[in-house]
Amino acid sequence: MTTKLVVGLDGHASGERALAHASRLAELIGDCELVVTYIVEWSPFSFQTAEENETRHKRREEETETALERVVNPAVAKLKAAGLKARGVVRHGDVSDALIAVSTKEGAEQIIVARASEGGFAKRFFGSSTSNLVMSSTVPVTVVS
Repeated sequence: MTTKLVVGLDGHASGERALAHASRLAELIGDCELVVTYIVEWSPFSFQTAEENETRHKRREEETETALERVVNPAVAKLKAAGLKARGVVRHGDVSDALIAVSTKEGAEQIIVARASEGGFAKRFFGSSTSNLVMSSTVPVTVVS
């Protein structure tokens, strides 16, 4: 049976560190698939005007496509070039909740994220979101420094 690891990326060097760690684990495991995941933070509780609600679906699609092109697809291509099994996933929502949902859906053995980052969104991603992820996940979470 193939072991699955979910790798949370943020589009910065910290995500690259998480990806490198996951790659090493996948090589050690052997029959392993890396599910490279990017979460577009999206709160259903934020106030939206009627005009914003009309364009919300289109914005979600654009954000998903941008995350795939800039972050996820290059990471997956790099892993595949190294001979590893990998595929990408982009979701919208709360970072920790969405990573837990992906890991549950995939039957993942572990979630791998990085601790520190350079950017504004990424600071939120690897701040309280990481704490929430570690406290709420039903599978082990590895936080790479």
